[in-house]
Amino acid sequence: MIEIRVPALREHADDIPELLEAMLQRLSTRIGASLPTTTGEARAALQRYAFPGNVRELENILERAIALSVSGVIDVADLQLRQPTAAPLPEIAVAETASAHPTSAGPAAGPSAALGDQLENIERAAIVKALEQTRYNKTAAAKLLGMSFRALRYRVKKLGIK
Repeated sequence: MIEIRVPALREHADDIPELLEAMLQRLSTRIGASLPTTTGEARAALQRYAFPGNVRELENILERAIALSVSGVIDVADLQLRQPTAAPLPEIAVAETASAHPTSAGPAAGPSAALGDQLENIERAAIVKALEQTRYNKTAAAKLLGMSFRALRYRVKKLGIK
């Protein structure tokens, strides 16, 4: 057996700008969005980030940032980078939010669920609630959620909300 060591992305922070541009091009083409630009602060934050999930995490971060970016310019806030020392979500708040909408797909998030699953359940519940409040008018729901129609449409598709 031959072992090939593939270094973690955090060990090659200098490669992030090229990966960033290539991934943004590919993702924007795939989801039908115009190619976004990134601020210098966003690029610097990505180069400082530890990337526990490696390249796949970079892709997920950028995919979410494209959806959340209203102006077509990705800033640090759009990246929603997790801090390695961040405190976990309060167990009660997660359970209340996730179980508040029985129409949301998937089981209610609990303390043993992964953070990503908890966030998806919370996001799904918020979108379903906004859609119900606006009688499934996606334009009004997007406005209620403080996001663009395009971002809402993308999130609905990504989360499998019918």
